[in-house]
Amino acid sequence: MCSRPLSQAFYRLFDVTGAAAGLLLLMPALAALAVLILWDDGRPIFFSQTRVGRRGKPFRIWKFRTMRAGSRGSVITAAGDERVTRAGAFLRKCKLDELPQLVNVLKGDMSLVGPRPEVPEFVQLEAPIWQAVLQVRPGITDLASLLYWEEEKLLGISRNPHDVYRDSVLPAKLILNLRYLLSRSLRRDLRLILLTIHCCLFRKQCDPDLIERRLGVGVLT
Repeated sequence: MCSRPLSQAFYRLFDVTGAAAGLLLLMPALAALAVLILWDDGRPIFFSQTRVGRRGKPFRIWKFRTMRAGSRGSVITAAGDERVTRAGAFLRKCKLDELPQLVNVLKGDMSLVGPRPEVPEFVQLEAPIWQAVLQVRPGITDLASLLYWEEEKLLGISRNPHDVYRDSVLPAKLILNLRYLLSRSLRRDLRLILLTIHCCLFRKQCDPDLIERRLGVGVLT
């Protein structure tokens, strides 16, 4: 069995290699998405926001901008949010707005797979479950993101999306993340990445039963 430092070094090598290859292969697509944003709503192309990273360290996360420039309001986005642009709706639907985070992976702020980083407002650093989840780098994709692929629709039918996310959705996602981390392996990470790509391309096939079966993890029991 690999020692912990060696295991961390191996995962870091996997992240850097995967992120660099992804940026290289996706360069034409990234350029096309940038042009789409410019054509639809002008500048800026990118959006950055403070998130909580490993061991509670804040960092700047990068995304393609999906909301109108200068928009203000809740940090929670629900289906039907009028701040979202036409291009932004397409990007969010397929999760393409997250692609610039490959740069965050190269910088060491994030991993390819790991719990999605939260805004400081929702993080309770003193809570044991947060302390456990924040032991690893946050990721571009994770188990909770796949199981809550239609999260914006779920929040859209609520009268108070902010409270529903904070009190119901987020606690459930933290438990899913912790369960995944306890059984994590490189093989499962690779499967999760492939499942994420599959869900981006075939959204209707992204269902909990498929995810549980492909990952071989009893996430729903």
